[in-house]
Amino acid sequence: MVTNVWEDPKPTALLVLADGTVIEGQGLGAVGHAVGEVCFNTAITGYQEILTDPSYAGQIITFTFPHIGNVGTNDEDIETVNMASSSGVRGCVLKTDITDPSNYRSGRHFDAWLKARGIIGISGIDTRALTALIREKGMPNAVIAHSETGEFDIDALKAEAAAWPGLEGMDLAKEVTCPQTYTWSETPWTWPEGFGERQAEAYHIVAVDFGVKRNILRLLANENCKVTVVPATATAEDILAHNPDGVFLSNGPGDPAATGEYAVPMVKEIVAKDIPVFGICLGHQILALALGATTMKMHQGHHGANHPVKDHTTSKVEITSMNHGFAVDTDSLPDGVEETHISLFDGSNCGLALSGKPVFSVQYHPEANPGPQDSHYLFKRFINHIRQLKGDELVQETAA
Repeated sequence: MVTNVWEDPKPTALLVLADGTVIEGQGLGAVGHAVGEVCFNTAITGYQEILTDPSYAGQIITFTFPHIGNVGTNDEDIETVNMASSSGVRGCVLKTDITDPSNYRSGRHFDAWLKARGIIGISGIDTRALTALIREKGMPNAVIAHSETGEFDIDALKAEAAAWPGLEGMDLAKEVTCPQTYTWSETPWTWPEGFGERQAEAYHIVAVDFGVKRNILRLLANENCKVTVVPATATAEDILAHNPDGVFLSNGPGDPAATGEYAVPMVKEIVAKDIPVFGICLGHQILALALGATTMKMHQGHHGANHPVKDHTTSKVEITSMNHGFAVDTDSLPDGVEETHISLFDGSNCGLALSGKPVFSVQYHPEANPGPQDSHYLFKRFINHIRQLKGDELVQETAA
């Protein structure tokens, strides 16, 4: 049973599950209600990056770490490219109330930040019990509601939660992608300078934005690449018109099979041109579909910053950041498609490569720095595919 952590005479927020379960708590952030899929995230840092990751569109995030909001928020730790909008996350569930920020980088209280981005929150929840429920029964659909007066139409909220169809079959990439093509040149943050700017244009990468994160684009620019970002619905003809040296398939939300209705034909054409391709998360799943594999909905998904993954190409283990509720079915990989990475938690597929072609992808987020830089070699691996085709000298993938 999931309850609130402490008794309060009048709850100002509810989490109403599709099975009719009503969980009471205290409201924070935006006022209103939103429907989505409830997942849990085990990371102990990076709540601002998590809540602005477009891959979480359509989801309500339960944070298993209790101290969310304690370092405030700032304008630098945002992952969605469109600063004027939310990432699409539907809400957040916390154990404890938000304390005053205690960090020199903080520019705004977490509660005020949630309000500004239209994100509904609920605190005072037994998040351990809710996490256990998700692990036992899977990720439930639910409505999160916040009313300052504590007045709710519970029957209506129950009906809304029960009626929501869920993420299977839902194409959310169109909701979070960029509205038009643009160029990216910002490079990663360094102390004490902050973010930098690309200094050269050795190669040209076209990034397909299914919900791309800022730090992915920064790491591509850091390899002295001109980065052109195109909408999720871009055709192969649109992409090839930019004369790219490589094509990147970004992360994103929703069911890959639904997004694949328009993305898979594009990827098939790009792969046939022998252009180097690199995919991350949803981009990995879309690539797998284009190569003849299938995807499936996971029971509880992988959401956190401590997931061990083995790279079969190097026999090394990386500590990775993950955020996905769908996965590539390993048994469906056709001949000629190699499984390159696996999760050491459950053995699920975490990477693939197309034999004889400069095409590969991973399920996890190498840009999210959980290791902290265990997986940055993948960006250099991508650039080395380009270098090899051009006859340029290869770069070392990992530090000596």
